[in-house]
Amino acid sequence: MNMIIYLMTYYNMSAATGTSILGLWGAISNGLALFGAITADFYLGRYRAVAYGSISTLIGMIILWLTAMIPQLKSSPCSQIQHVCNGVTALQLAVLFSSFVFMSIGAGFVRPCSIIFGADQLENKKNPNNQRILESYFNWYYASSGISTILAVTVIVYIQDLYGWKVGFGVPAILMFLSVLMFQIGSPLYIKVKAKTTENLVIGLFQAAVAAFRKRNTRRPMSDCDEFYRWPLESDVLPPSKDFRCLNRACIIEDPQRDLNPDGSASNPWNLCSVEQVESLKALIKALPMWSTCFMIFVDMNVFSFSLLQTKTMDRHIFPHFEVPAASFSVFMIAALTIWIAFYDPITESIKRQRAIEEGHEDDPYALVNMSAMWFVPQYALLGVAEATHGVGQVEFFYALFPKSMSSIASAMYTVGTAVSSLIGSILVSGVDWLSSTGGKTSWLSGNINRGHIDYFFWLLSFLSFINFLYFLVVCRFYESLNDGSSRLSHVAEDKECDYRLLHES
Repeated sequence: MNMIIYLMTYYNMSAATGTSILGLWGAISNGLALFGAITADFYLGRYRAVAYGSISTLIGMIILWLTAMIPQLKSSPCSQIQHVCNGVTALQLAVLFSSFVFMSIGAGFVRPCSIIFGADQLENKKNPNNQRILESYFNWYYASSGISTILAVTVIVYIQDLYGWKVGFGVPAILMFLSVLMFQIGSPLYIKVKAKTTENLVIGLFQAAVAAFRKRNTRRPMSDCDEFYRWPLESDVLPPSKDFRCLNRACIIEDPQRDLNPDGSASNPWNLCSVEQVESLKALIKALPMWSTCFMIFVDMNVFSFSLLQTKTMDRHIFPHFEVPAASFSVFMIAALTIWIAFYDPITESIKRQRAIEEGHEDDPYALVNMSAMWFVPQYALLGVAEATHGVGQVEFFYALFPKSMSSIASAMYTVGTAVSSLIGSILVSGVDWLSSTGGKTSWLSGNINRGHIDYFFWLLSFLSFINFLYFLVVCRFYESLNDGSSRLSHVAEDKECDYRLLHES
């Protein structure tokens, strides 16, 4: 949460540049979740993925700690009086970005796999209450993550502000070391689900899409009985679902002699796929509309750096001798919907900016405005409610929608969504900064927020959030139409008259 201050102070970055870099870092970290999930499900297994990811994160945090410990790895702070800044060398940036890379790789493995690894420990199909237990687990998982983040943005941020970056980066690095150690100590007790190495999920999805396209002119059978479809070996007998029926052509057996090998496998997997592959592709397609509704919510959250700059120029005292660190205000976001943010945030910034001008601070970005930073508590609280409800809901939605073989992918969908949001936010910040500064004008996102117009930027986010809300309503209607008579359960019920049996292996 404090990283924008570190980049602006010791790497001489502007607010817009630092925010864009942090946005790209977040995009890469969350985007790698898809790679981590696929690697875990089909190669490493979730236990090793979490272990390797934790170690990679630890390495990245140690390198970041070293940038604070070794003076040669960062530039000197700019002089606030003469505004003189030393240049940043390529080596200094390389070391900084290498720490980001290691942490991104670690996040790519840990974020999608840790939550599902925990679910693996509780999975018990014989228990009739298993679904309720898993739902409770997901809620407690995010609650514990919330508590961890609260500690990070209060205790850790306070340490950074009070004792400096050497101690501020050192404490979380030590905690990460203890985390890796504890995880390894508990290794003998874990249920370790083996990776499914028989097929590659991504290739299987492509094969299903290609096979459906190649057989687009194939006439679908009048009945959905199983003799028309190829089943994966040793699978449960279930017919393909009726939604997106055009994809069912991918698993239709036109000529058993030509399409099947003697062992029952497909002679050409790019022309004949299993029902499981087709259903996995359908699940992914059905998840995409709901997945895309998260983008704007996280774009709002990913421009947090500007809110931090706002609170840093305001009175943050609760008691005469206790001042809340600027980055700690995000605790209100974590502890507590974007509807109020659409109106509240721009109005608050307009008041703060006007007061700064009236007090003669227009040319001094470091001046403290005589206005309480507590004005921003509601916006953090409402964003926190948005993240909590939307985050838990999306993961549970994907986990229920996807087959068991795609469990980690279900978790990665949410994380990758935040990656896309980070990328969109980074592009949005860079674009607004460039457009608003054309013709020699002061950028809306100027490092001197008293001369800039962050309030205009927040009004833009408000409009985009409103459009996203309308889009969400449309997406809800889409899922309602899918559930009307086309669910997998109702499909099985309708086709009970079929004689379900696997094709003879010969």
